[in-house]
Amino acid sequence: MELNKVVIAPDSFKGSMSAKEAAEAILRGFSKLYSPATTEYKIIPMADGGEGTTEALMDALDAERILVEAHDPIMRPITSVYGYSARHATAIIELAAASGLDLLTEEERNPAETTSYGTGELIKDALDHHAKRLIIGLGGSATNDGGVGMMQALGVKFLDHSGEEIPCGGLALSQISSIDTSALDERLHQIELIVASDVNNPLLGEQGATAIYTEQKGATLAMKSELESALTHYHTQLVQQLNKNVKDRPGAGAAGGVGAALIAFLNAELTRGIDVVLQETHFEKYARDADLIITGEGQLDYQSIYGKTPIGVAQIAQRYNIRVIALNGVLGDGYQAVYQYGIDSVFSIMQRHVDLNTALKNGAINLEYTAENVARLLKLS
Repeated sequence: MELNKVVIAPDSFKGSMSAKEAAEAILRGFSKLYSPATTEYKIIPMADGGEGTTEALMDALDAERILVEAHDPIMRPITSVYGYSARHATAIIELAAASGLDLLTEEERNPAETTSYGTGELIKDALDHHAKRLIIGLGGSATNDGGVGMMQALGVKFLDHSGEEIPCGGLALSQISSIDTSALDERLHQIELIVASDVNNPLLGEQGATAIYTEQKGATLAMKSELESALTHYHTQLVQQLNKNVKDRPGAGAAGGVGAALIAFLNAELTRGIDVVLQETHFEKYARDADLIITGEGQLDYQSIYGKTPIGVAQIAQRYNIRVIALNGVLGDGYQAVYQYGIDSVFSIMQRHVDLNTALKNGAINLEYTAENVARLLKLS
């Protein structure tokens, strides 16, 4: 098979490779059969709003890394980071950078107490850098505080019956008696806000933030009932005091309810994370004349059809009848569903059964070998 142009657009392989590293491994493998001297390659690192979104967009927007002194989910001082493009006056903020689950040990995870305050600090710093546009990725949070911590860092006061500021954490939402937005940073009304979410869960109920995500954040079954009650009380206050009924808005439950806060306080519109990345990287422009697109992620399964990177990439490819191959760490239950969404063939990069640490360590070389094997197959066709 002759290939004049190949677009390589994977997501990160969590714990193993960034999206850019994965793309480079695929390029090394493919180049052994299809020389860059005769085949044009375009690398476009992808993300879906979760981990790796900042890195993928930094490449596209020519952004630099900005280091910020902030607070982690249990209010420990940390040095966090976000991307800033002076040319575009755009900040790229990943919620996980300051409020992420991976910042905590298993023992420290407790959504009753964790806060999104650090994310608000990153937003404030971006405003200090004169950002006119904010792109916020909501994946990977350690919190269930409805975005209250984030809004506190931006000037909103959540007061109890005594007129005191409520403490951090998801359970403290039950103490909210009044919400004072008079000191909300005025610069937030003058910016373009783009919110990239990798989920579309509502705030409350069986598919809400508490029910679906808090166990992985450290909640016990008993705690989940209390967290749902506190989050419900918070939303009642939003309705009564701000006239903002957001509980059923798709994505309101993203990042433990941070989505709800962005909608209620900043009138944000939530967008599928992969759609934001596709637009900001100008993916369609670069991909529409390709002969082949290679994508992938750490695990491909039936959930991948709900806004994950390979599907977003494949849906663009379908418009131009371009073949799509997905190279993945592992293939999970129901992965065959992706064939209905524009992916032509999928491969696992696992060479043999090994423990997880070994698989993650050898991810790049296994991806390179798999890409080479796929290229050999195509060369014969």
